[in-house]
Amino acid sequence: MAGGRGQSAAARYRGRLVVVACITAVVLVSQIAGGIMANSLALVSDALHSATDVTGVLMALIAAHLAVRPATDRRTFGYYRLEILAAMVNAVLMFGVAIWIFTQAWERFFRPPAVAGGLVLVVALIGLAVNAVSMVLLHRGQRESAAVRGAYLEVLGDLLGSLAVVAAAAGIRLTGWYVIDPIASVIVAVMILPRAWRLLREAIDVLLEATPKGMDLSTVREHLLARPGVAGVHDLHAWTLTSGLPVLTAHVVLEDGQADGARLLEELHECLRGHFDVEHSTIQLEPPGHAAHEGAGHA
Repeated sequence: MAGGRGQSAAARYRGRLVVVACITAVVLVSQIAGGIMANSLALVSDALHSATDVTGVLMALIAAHLAVRPATDRRTFGYYRLEILAAMVNAVLMFGVAIWIFTQAWERFFRPPAVAGGLVLVVALIGLAVNAVSMVLLHRGQRESAAVRGAYLEVLGDLLGSLAVVAAAAGIRLTGWYVIDPIASVIVAVMILPRAWRLLREAIDVLLEATPKGMDLSTVREHLLARPGVAGVHDLHAWTLTSGLPVLTAHVVLEDGQADGARLLEELHECLRGHFDVEHSTIQLEPPGHAAHEGAGHA
């Protein structure tokens, strides 16, 4: 698993993650300062969302850095799974932020304080522009990495949150209804929840070693059985080591008279690489009848 194909997906986008973290941190500071000065929960909520953006990107960077460490006898797959753990922690933080926003908005809904709508509008527009740039930087990487996807989804939600804050600020300026501010805050919190759940669910699937997304094991079995010299396939397992790195193991029963096991083994590995993008596969070749000696734990 060396080389470019064995590299963590998050590691391939490390430079862009650094840029996004830096510019998001600048927006975070401006939103916190602006929210306090304007007495706006909506802007503070957007700032907290930006904080989860920065946290998510930093965790992705740390995971990408550690993932390139070589494997050891104790950790035979290295530290690839750290990226998935980072995505899970990020999702939990997003849930916490959403719950805090809900509680604060509930208190302000019945006694809304005065809000400086003009200042909120300016800061929110700056955040909107920066989030748009960050989304462009992470768009490609979010298709390959759970950690990058977590950062991308947070930036997307923050962009939508900035839109909600812009609309709220404009509404306050036009009507003077300060209750719009906590309403906008709730909108920001609601947008966080489904993304947090999706990210958490994907991380759990990887940790539980579910079949990689988009891979049908019955189709994999059919491809392996279609190779000349293969009589059967059992103990077929596939899971995701980390984003973009699927792993597969299988026991392949040879037909009687199949002597060139080395050639067949290479054909099977090539089949998995070419059709299912599985670079790391372990295949055990067996003579007919060998499965009967493997015990009940093999299927």
